[in-house]
Amino acid sequence: MAEVSNVIDVANLTKRFGEATVVDHISLKVAPGEIVGFLGPNGSGKTTTIRMICGLLTPDEGEGTVLGFDVIRESRRIKAQVGYMTQRFSFYEDLTIEENLFFVARLYDLEPRRQTVAETLESLGLASRRRQLSGTLSGGWKQRLALAACIMHKPRLLLLDEPTAGVDPKARREFWDEIHRLAAGGLTVLVSTHYMDEAERCHRISYISYGRMLATGTVEEVVRKSGLHTFVVRANPSEELMNALLDLGSVSQVAPFGATLHVVGVDAAKMAEELGAYAGKHGLSIEPGLTSLEDVFIHFMSAANGAPKPVRAAR
Repeated sequence: MAEVSNVIDVANLTKRFGEATVVDHISLKVAPGEIVGFLGPNGSGKTTTIRMICGLLTPDEGEGTVLGFDVIRESRRIKAQVGYMTQRFSFYEDLTIEENLFFVARLYDLEPRRQTVAETLESLGLASRRRQLSGTLSGGWKQRLALAACIMHKPRLLLLDEPTAGVDPKARREFWDEIHRLAAGGLTVLVSTHYMDEAERCHRISYISYGRMLATGTVEEVVRKSGLHTFVVRANPSEELMNALLDLGSVSQVAPFGATLHVVGVDAAKMAEELGAYAGKHGLSIEPGLTSLEDVFIHFMSAANGAPKPVRAAR
């Protein structure tokens, strides 16, 4: 099969449910072998977009291709070459790991079936647990089983919808190591996540809010284009101090980090002037800091909600 320039190449995808527009003219391009993080708050339209991309939902408007197939007219051909890992564990809990994989192998009519299942168990480190009931697995092992089932038919595109929710840090790290191994072998990955450290492991990210795409690019590009600037105030992060900093006209966010406060705004010169004056008056130390992806995430959420600034991160 001929290689495509973009595995996902869609424009103006729109989906409505009744009078609600859940996805509003989303455009997205993902290159072969790329890992793209899909970010956004709950209810932003991420899952609906993913379901349109993999052929489970038909867009009301828009066009494009996935794996070279028309996203509207050839959805069945797309489904056959996509692995889709949903938010919730969707396998039979009263079957063993091996039995679940045999079931999936029959769905895809994979042959030789026994060899395919055995190779999948081995490649994902599941062989030693193959006879364990799926319902007794921890979150991390359920995640590994779900991933195994998604890649057993050797898809060209892997769609992951918040795959590590509720999984411990070690299992998350191992999962992402596996995703990068698969991508190095040519698999293309689109993954939705709420974890900023996971987003930073992606080649590029796309941020969606209330159905609209707000930003796309590398983490560094998205942070730079946000126009945000950060200063670090070295002081005990008391409620009184945080509120005082929020009252400064140039400050839009204040968040405590240990024994410091990260203060964020869009006008670096005005922030330096106001913070410098306040710090001098109260004997505080300030210095320039690095704007994080989390700062940008909060900024986008506030803007999309139409919320007035300032925004104070929860302690």
